[in-house]
Formats: sequence, structure tokens, C-alpha cells
Amino acid sequence: MREVYFESNQEVISFCEHLFSCNQQMDVHWKTNKEWGNQVVIGDAFLKNERLNIIAKAMVHVFVRHRLGFWIKKILKDYYYYRNTEEIESIHDIARWIFLGDDEDSIQIRNKKGDPSGMLHSLFIANMKDSSSVHFDSVVKFRLKVFKDYLIHYVGLAIDEFKQEENHQEFIQMLREYIRKKKPGFSTIHILQGGSFHFFKDNGKLFTRNELKKVMEREPLYILGLDENEWNLSPLIALAPQYIKIYGDNPSEPKTMTIINVFQEKVDFQPATRFPFSNYYHNKTN
Repeated sequence: MREVYFESNQEVISFCEHLFSCNQQMDVHWKTNKEWGNQVVIGDAFLKNERLNIIAKAMVHVFVRHRLGFWIKKILKDYYYYRNTEEIESIHDIARWIFLGDDEDSIQIRNKKGDPSGMLHSLFIANMKDSSSVHFDSVVKFRLKVFKDYLIHYVGLAIDEFKQEENHQEFIQMLREYIRKKKPGFSTIHILQGGSFHFFKDNGKLFTRNELKKVMEREPLYILGLDENEWNLSPLIALAPQYIKIYGDNPSEPKTMTIINVFQEKVDFQPATRFPFSNYYHNKTN
């Protein structure tokens, strides 16, 4: 038998719900204890290690849902001295993304720096092994110092991401202003997605690398912080089209999103099946 105590009613509800989501056969009894608040008694229907594992997972769930946000914001204020509410909220969201995200980028960061959820899980198990009862609030308050130090590092990573995003937005805004003031060089440029973009004139002819290079050499790309050997954004800045049509299957692809962010309403994204110059393109590449 295991006893787990919670002071918060919301947290004990989340704990019990997660236990049953892991295994509906759990023998769980919840009652109020005058001294310790909410008492959850878990029967011995499972092997000890399996039961500990399920309970620890439920505790991690409770912590992430009810405590993590508070900890992140407190770290931002106490350790990194942030006071601006909007900045705190933005960095908080990035930190939670690093902590919980299921996309490739967040998973890569966790694989490189270590999995914070896994650490939490191990710490909760360690605090249950030598006793049949555990007080969630006590563990969180006194037994998670190692995790807190780890989280401080993760919040630092989130701050770095936030600053990079700020710099990126400033860069995008600078390019928008440059394009807004620049006289259009072409009416419409057609782009086909790929490892590098393929640029087509409105008559269906493919821009060669030499053609693009000559146009780019006439543009002060270095002033804008653009690389003359970059073949996706730099050519478009130099070509300065009035309209851009992008054809492909992934509108959220990073290079495409950058073009959309810079040129905004000038960009029209369409499926690859609507690419109008497919015959010409295949002839050129076969």
C-alpha cells in the first residue's frame, strides 16, 4: 500500500486522473486527512516497481501542469532579473516548449542537454523507495534542488532562444523596410520548393545561377547582413519582385516561412501540382 498526500485539491484531482489514465485497474482511495490535507491510498495490485513507476509519472504530470510555470517565472525573476511581463511570458512559453515539445527541434535540445521530465521522474521515485508514504508538497519544496538547478539552465536556454528570435524579427523588419522602399525589379517570380529554391521568370524560363549571381552582385547584400552565396532569400531581395508565387507541399518549411515573413502579402503559396512550368523544368533538369 502507498500513501500520497497533496495540499491542493486541483493537484490531487490531476494526480488521480493521471493514475487512471495509466491504468484503469489501479486500486485508489482518496480521502481528506485533517493534518495533511488530501490523502490518496494506492493498493498493492501491481508489482512494487510498476506501481512506483506509475505513481512517479502521475507526480511528474502534476508538477508540470500545476508547478512548472510558476517555477520558470520565479527563476526568470530571481536568477535572471526579468521584470517585463511580456518578456517573462514569452520566455516562459519557450522554456515549456523546450521542456515538453514533441517537434524535432525541442527533442534535439533535450537529447543534447538531458531530459528534464526523466530527471523529475527519477527524483520522485527516489523519494518513495524508502517509505510507504510521500508528501508531494514536501518533496517539491525540499527534495528537488537538483532539478531546480537543471531548470535554471533550461530557462537560460530559453532566454537564448528568445534573444535569437528578437534578433531575427529585427532582421526581418529591416528587410521589409528595404523591400518597401525598393523599386520592383520584376512583376512576378515563381518559386519551386526544393533543397534550394528554383526561380522562374513569368515566361516560364528558369533563372540560372549565373543570372542570379549577376543580379545579386548589383545589390549591397552585405549591408543587409545577407550572404552572397545564399541562394534562397538573397536572390529574391536582389530581384525585388512585385509578386511571388511559391509552389510546393510544405508551407511551413523554414525557408518558405522566411520568404512569407519578409514579403508578406506579396506571396501566394500554392500546391506543387499547380506549378505552371513543369514541362520546362523537367526538360532542364533531366
